[in-house]
Amino acid sequence: MALSRSARLGALATAALSFCLIAAAPGPRPGSDGVGDPYFPQLGNGGYDVRHYGLDIAYDPDTDRLDGRTTITARATQNLSSFDLDLQKLTVTGIEVNGRRARFTRAGDEIRITPREALRKNKNFTVTVTYGGVPEPLSGPIVFGSDYGWMKTPDGVFVACEPNAASTWFPSSDHPSDKAPFDIRITAPKGLTSVSNGRLVGTYDKGGRTVAHWRSTKPMATYLATATIGKFDVRTGRTPGGTPIYVAMDPTLPTSDVDVYGITAEVTDHWSKVFGPYPFEETGAIVDDMPQAGFSLETQTKPVYSAVRSENTIVHEISHQWFGDSVSPASWKDIWLNEGFATYGPWLWGEHKGRTTAHDAFRAAYDARPADSAFWQITVGDPQRDTMFASAVYQRGAMTLQVLRERIGDKDFFELLRAWVKQHRYGNANTADFVRLAEKVSGEQLDELFDTWLFTKGKPALPAR
Repeated sequence: MALSRSARLGALATAALSFCLIAAAPGPRPGSDGVGDPYFPQLGNGGYDVRHYGLDIAYDPDTDRLDGRTTITARATQNLSSFDLDLQKLTVTGIEVNGRRARFTRAGDEIRITPREALRKNKNFTVTVTYGGVPEPLSGPIVFGSDYGWMKTPDGVFVACEPNAASTWFPSSDHPSDKAPFDIRITAPKGLTSVSNGRLVGTYDKGGRTVAHWRSTKPMATYLATATIGKFDVRTGRTPGGTPIYVAMDPTLPTSDVDVYGITAEVTDHWSKVFGPYPFEETGAIVDDMPQAGFSLETQTKPVYSAVRSENTIVHEISHQWFGDSVSPASWKDIWLNEGFATYGPWLWGEHKGRTTAHDAFRAAYDARPADSAFWQITVGDPQRDTMFASAVYQRGAMTLQVLRERIGDKDFFELLRAWVKQHRYGNANTADFVRLAEKVSGEQLDELFDTWLFTKGKPALPAR
């Protein structure tokens, strides 16, 4: 079929336009080696968005050696000539991109990967990293002066990674702004129990070892992943409200008056009424004998406890499943959105149980600290890296919520909490997002309240009730 002259001219014009568009498209370039978090500039990586983590790890408690093969599925957010992953200290033995071996270099905790062919924007790709070594916990002032991350126990390992220790045991984009579902397969000596996030898909024996496959179908920040291994007594079932529950208890711990299983079930169901539906596929707990840690962490679906010290500890960590796990901070300076809310949880729980009121808990915390206390010198809305878990972030963060509640009233306050977790479910948000939503729900201008309680040093005056 012959084309008319006008058709030929139209085809030439279309071809010329296509050529110009191709020529104008940006060429492949490296992804950034961090997301620019003000506290941890090189955490996370630019140029792609992780869509899924597949972790296969084998751990030998006798040698403390970890061998791993992690497969990450991601979507390029630009045309990529190379990209980075975060991995601390462990040795990489090979990397494949889309099934083909890729070149890589190492600079500190950054792995720069160059695939054989550039990765196109908006296209999915896979990267598989084979690695191994002896994971080392992190230390320093950040987490109450404690070690954190991958921590050896007498019978296995206790894994609690907030804020930046996930990359001590698997390669990742190690920042809460890049969340993804996980499949985690853990191989450990037979007789030990391996517990992770989500639900247990299954276990099977392989020689003298047991493989446990855990699956988290909901997006998860890397710092919330765990692979805790040891001897545990396991109890499973459903909460009275119907949520599956899995609780692993170290049998060597002394008998406690705290009913971890019962309280976890009760709190999960209560918060499901107050905050909105439970956001994940399972609730539970991992209670290990790890006195060196001295803290607990809200690992997604199963908080890890270095022994349980009180009912309020459980209330706090289960509150985090909504505030911190489902709705995660956009950057680490927004950490009060995790800790202030989870600290407020026990204040609400006390009201629910008829033991006290949130107002009385607020006044007790407020009155306990004189005006010249260093407590009031932390800027809660931007506490700085080494003091991001200072007590003021927890307590003054909770005080901010009580002051807000008394300002806007219970109806708007609890509507705000439910709207917050619904609007940002499985995503990320920052303080400005919360302020905007609070003003929208209440119809009030609240800049001064938040500025006073979150961003102004010194002990604020009590608001008029």
